Amino acid sequence: MNTKRAYKERFYPTPGQTQLLAQSFGCARFVYNNTLRFRTDAYYKDGKSISHSEVEKRLVSLKTEFPFLADVSSVILQQKLRDQQEAFKKFCNGKAKYPKFKKRHSRQSIRLTKAAFRYKDGQLFIAKSEDPLNIRWSRPLSSDPSSITIIKDRAGRYFVSMLCEFEAKPMPISNKAVGIDLGLNDLFITSEGEKSGNPRHTRRYEIKLAYLQRQMSKKQKGSSNRAKAKLKVARLHAKIADCRMDATHQASRKLINENQVVCVESLNVKGMIKNPKLSKHIADANWGEFVRQLKYKADWAGRDLVKIDRFFPSSKRCSGCGFVHESLPLSIREWECPECKTHHDRDINAAKNIKTAGLAGLACGATGTGIEA
Repeated sequence: MNTKRAYKERFYPTPGQTQLLAQSFGCARFVYNNTLRFRTDAYYKDGKSISHSEVEKRLVSLKTEFPFLADVSSVILQQKLRDQQEAFKKFCNGKAKYPKFKKRHSRQSIRLTKAAFRYKDGQLFIAKSEDPLNIRWSRPLSSDPSSITIIKDRAGRYFVSMLCEFEAKPMPISNKAVGIDLGLNDLFITSEGEKSGNPRHTRRYEIKLAYLQRQMSKKQKGSSNRAKAKLKVARLHAKIADCRMDATHQASRKLINENQVVCVESLNVKGMIKNPKLSKHIADANWGEFVRQLKYKADWAGRDLVKIDRFFPSSKRCSGCGFVHESLPLSIREWECPECKTHHDRDINAAKNIKTAGLAGLACGATGTGIEA
């Protein structure tokens, strides 16, 4: 199966490339914000909706009015307008909020098509730079990239994401299937009784993070010392995010490698994260990213990922006889079925029920209510 895959690698730009990328980020941000203001004013003042073709034509006059836009590749500016068009499409379809203005001190990114970069003999060159990017390669590319995205995060690190053709090779068929219940004390619990534990990366660094944030708050706004303190906070946040992502990748890869079918519950993470008492812990658990990784890794490996409806009573149902409790508070971690007298661990019992429902839905072609394969 041929598909697209992004390879993300860190690189270290030369002083000249650093200046070029700073100009590119600034010009792309300027065009995006200027066009967003133009479209917003046209809609609210005149009731007119501006099409993508109109803003592309406007880019010509914009480059004449602001000559500094000619210092960077025009591909960067065109791609930024396409990004804005996609943002408006998602807003119109109800999938996202109204597009926001880009900030100077937040994460920066630009996308280049083949007209603005060159990949030759394992080296990547970008437009208006004679030197190749100093990339720390961790693995070879599956093909020549069709487009690249250059990113500078808030910690000041540079990354390049290269979109390549990728031929997914199915893994050998396994006779194992597993159901997993997502939690906070343990990130996931399997139907076999395995509990993953929870490294709680945010809690591990929260004392140091609070200290750095206090130090930053004492610095005068706009000063060099505040910028240095802000960079320290950003670097610690990046370290926490990297640790969390690494743990998520390892856990999802292990489940896909060992099981032919993985059954998981569909959680409304966006809704659950609004809980003020649990929001930090739910965000640190990374449930949404974990399920996303399970999905694409299962597709690549020829495995099946089955999602169970979020309203399925996995915790309240006895996995032995099918008895369903009317109510089972979260404080009750173990319970005994009044019908068959089986003693249950709440999470393991839920994982068993998720596996049973998932396999039943898969056997019926995943056409049952609330089951998605």
